[in-house]
Amino acid sequence: MNLYPRALYLNLLNYLKDKCFLIITGARQTGKTSLLYMIRDHLTLQKEQVVYLTLEDPLLLNALNQHPANLLNFIHTSPDTRLVVLMDEIQYLKDPSGFLKYIYDLHAPKLKIIATGSSAFYIDKKFTDSLAGRKMLFELFTLDFDEYLMFQTGGESLTRELTQIRNSPAYRSNMRLDLQRHLEEYLTWGGYPAVVIEQDKAGKTNLLRELTGSFLKRDVDESNIRDHERFYQLLLLMAQQTGALVNRNELSRTLGISVTAVENYLYVLRKCYHLALVKPFARNLRKEIVQMHKLYFNDLGFRNVLMRQFSPVSLRPDLGMLLENYVYIRLRTLYGSDMIRFWRTADQHEVDFIITTTPDNGWSLEVKTDYRRFEPNKYRRFTDTYPQYPLHCRALNAPNNPTDILAL
Repeated sequence: MNLYPRALYLNLLNYLKDKCFLIITGARQTGKTSLLYMIRDHLTLQKEQVVYLTLEDPLLLNALNQHPANLLNFIHTSPDTRLVVLMDEIQYLKDPSGFLKYIYDLHAPKLKIIATGSSAFYIDKKFTDSLAGRKMLFELFTLDFDEYLMFQTGGESLTRELTQIRNSPAYRSNMRLDLQRHLEEYLTWGGYPAVVIEQDKAGKTNLLRELTGSFLKRDVDESNIRDHERFYQLLLLMAQQTGALVNRNELSRTLGISVTAVENYLYVLRKCYHLALVKPFARNLRKEIVQMHKLYFNDLGFRNVLMRQFSPVSLRPDLGMLLENYVYIRLRTLYGSDMIRFWRTADQHEVDFIITTTPDNGWSLEVKTDYRRFEPNKYRRFTDTYPQYPLHCRALNAPNNPTDILAL
């Protein structure tokens, strides 16, 4: 596999000297183990003491579940040298937060843990409270579009060209068609690293089916979901309604389950990093809908395999959904999920994305398949009410135009 360093890896290097434990979480098969290997190699080159452990080892898992102090039986520590322990799949511990708290309180900073945890690791809502001040949390998603390009042949030149397009609105790129082809592939297959480096389309499809099927089952089992059929039905409904408002009462009636069950399923899907819910933007307009969130997938390949839809992007009836979901992923990379909102009123006035960059200012964004369909006058309700959030457009069909989606 191409081990081009992920953006998160470069960020983590800044915190290797800190006392706090580092916790890397995210969906399965996003590259967390590869990230630990790269950190191990970096620390080894720096002449630091480092050891890699995986909780998939039943002997280690059983010992640490008996008592956290048993970790010392699997490592060699020295009073004069710091040891960094890279611990994979820590969610398999019965009490991962209690384990990390115990080790931190007795052995930091001479012993630093960098741990990964998939999915159900954060289904325990009490986890973050018990480690307050002792850990830093990092999330590893599937490849964003920039990272996807770097995993391709000639990726560095493509990435430089994309940066030029973003930085210079008047720039006319002779590589735009190549970049758009890659973008359309990304919209189709998503960013799971193993899928990205697979060259055969049938192979990509089979990999996605295998990956999503296997780790969905594990996520369901580990989160104690009993009604598997309803859970999968909800997930399919979410795929069909990408970018739409999540109406929990309507989902409850459609699936024949309680609203509480719907909430629980959505919680699991979010904590397993499959779904993301975007909050509404409101500044006291009475008719704004403030109780419903909008839904996006964290990976488009995951969404498309649920739909069993891998047709060319130009033929897709859901192209608008794909583009809007792609823009969500891009904005999440740029600003973080907490900075992203949407705006919609009860009488159907709406704007796709609102990004707040300071407490009272920011910008807004509407996504279109064709920039010629963007009519600014339709958004006067929003722009008149919130002039401090100027409205922009991004579209797939906008060659050499400031509204080009590649320029985002």
